[in-house]
Amino acid sequence: MTHLETTLPAAPTHVSWRKRKRTPPLEAGDRLTRHEFERRYHAMPHITKAELIEGVVYMPSPVHFAGHGEPHAHIITWLGLYRAATPGAHLGDNATVRLDRDNEVQPDALLRLDEKRNGRSRISDDDYIEGAPELIVEIAASSASYDLHDKRNVYRRNGVQEYVVWQIYDERLDWFALEDERYVPLLPDEDGVIRSRVFPGLWLAVNALLQDDLATVLAVGQQGLAAPDHAEFIARL
Repeated sequence: MTHLETTLPAAPTHVSWRKRKRTPPLEAGDRLTRHEFERRYHAMPHITKAELIEGVVYMPSPVHFAGHGEPHAHIITWLGLYRAATPGAHLGDNATVRLDRDNEVQPDALLRLDEKRNGRSRISDDDYIEGAPELIVEIAASSASYDLHDKRNVYRRNGVQEYVVWQIYDERLDWFALEDERYVPLLPDEDGVIRSRVFPGLWLAVNALLQDDLATVLAVGQQGLAAPDHAEFIARL
């Protein structure tokens, strides 16, 4: 063999386009099965939030600080106070929830009971929530958001017991409770406080939250934790 022969590059190997095919990108508006949604989502680790609602892919835009980031943090702080005082309750922040074959969501916040304590959801072998958490909170830009339309219907149909939607630009918060397979609003009492039906002792000072008064929100939350029905709830758990 000559020196020339030993230095010649190997002939390129032809690979057909079929063998070069990759997982298609996940795009807003795609109509997919939950299995295909997960396959594409996992193949795009740079995407931090995507949801499948009634078989349609939703990919929210980057979030603003005042319009989402800080309100989201206030909700997590409020729910975290309750979680710390309530054994058997679990708090999730943007955790994936598999509701049914056409719906896989990432709620802004959720509170669920452990399945060993009569919770309605469970943690799958691959570490996702399956089934309906007891309470879900979403931060929405306004009443035009899909959080108050398609997603609310999905949550109702799958048995999410309570659903809270904070509409930032409308300066409004709605808290719905599932009653006879429909959502009915929970209204504030004379002190402006809404009290959860499914999580006794979970109290929210709505006006204080809307006015960015987190200190009052947490103070009222502490009052709820000191109420007798919270102690009775823990005893039942």
